Amino acid sequence: MPEKIQEAKTAQSEKTSKKAIVSFFAGAGFLDLGFEKAGFEPAYINEYYEPFLDAYKHSRKVLGIIEPKFGYSSEDIQFFSESKGEALLTEIVKKTKAYYDVVGFIGGPPCPDFSVGGKNRGQYGKNGVLSSVYVDIICRQLPDFFLFENVKGLWSTKRHREFYDGLKQKLEKSGYVLTDRLINAIEYGAPQDRNRIILLGFHRDYLKRAGKNETLDFPWDITKKNDRSILKEGWPETTPFRAGSKTKIPDGVREELTINYWFEKNAVDRHPNSQDFFKPRAALSKFKSIPEGDVHKKSFKRLHRWRYSPTAAYGNNEVHIHPSEARRITVAEALAIQSLPSDYELPREMTLSDKFKAVGNGVPYLAAKGVADAIRHFLAI
Repeated sequence: MPEKIQEAKTAQSEKTSKKAIVSFFAGAGFLDLGFEKAGFEPAYINEYYEPFLDAYKHSRKVLGIIEPKFGYSSEDIQFFSESKGEALLTEIVKKTKAYYDVVGFIGGPPCPDFSVGGKNRGQYGKNGVLSSVYVDIICRQLPDFFLFENVKGLWSTKRHREFYDGLKQKLEKSGYVLTDRLINAIEYGAPQDRNRIILLGFHRDYLKRAGKNETLDFPWDITKKNDRSILKEGWPETTPFRAGSKTKIPDGVREELTINYWFEKNAVDRHPNSQDFFKPRAALSKFKSIPEGDVHKKSFKRLHRWRYSPTAAYGNNEVHIHPSEARRITVAEALAIQSLPSDYELPREMTLSDKFKAVGNGVPYLAAKGVADAIRHFLAI
């Protein structure tokens, strides 16, 4: 039997009815974890920053999740636009398609250049360029579907929106049928007010192969637990700070969306990252004077135990303070705010700055899983 025919038969016999993801800008893997828990297997993982990639590997070992079938990469994503890197990725995608029925690229390019609170350099900023690189790679490799995640500013700011629309046009010319939506983490059950734009694309060749209509009636709402209007409904405002105080949940509050609920659910005081928090020598008076629930300042924000959190952002001098203790929140508490499972942890040897950066950069787990479950439902495999 000719060698090529034998290889094709072997690949076909090993092919499963499973779905695979190839992940870029993976960070510590919050987005990927949502897909993994929704039934997608990791095929190839790319994260340029080594401490984040180490955290990704550590968390999966603890969680007992299989390693990606074709390994990890710490190359800058632009490497995959160059001849050597493109050839490598092409081979990986080819192998992945031989083993899996559906292959998707997922990723959220770094977003400070599109963030209202960032440097606002847009497509020309160092990080903004990476959005174009990611889209170019999608257009060359043509996965069955892709997910592109970014901040609200890319969608809502006029000059950034022009760039975003240009990316969409490029993807459509490459054969993708698109759908996008501005989601909020609280819609999926995460205790956090965090907006993100999610752009999904399904290639026409896949849709034809799967017998699906190109009108792409994507079930965005099928996995939502709440309407975003809940952000404005009957939440307590501020109360004077009292160290070590105990309070009862107010009437009408959705407990499962509160800080207190998630801190207890994840047993943050017993979590491996429970002692990971910054202990500053200065500004100690602020930790005792800011009222519980006062999150209106740019920097020091004290969370309210019976409310959801503002966006989990822990850089640019933004400080989130514990509701009833005179200190910053811990990494364990930040992970709970990002709705991670209680057994997700970051490695002990990771620096404190990198831990908070990894948490703040990540997609809230329940939002990631909600979108992944909607994709799984659409794929109907």
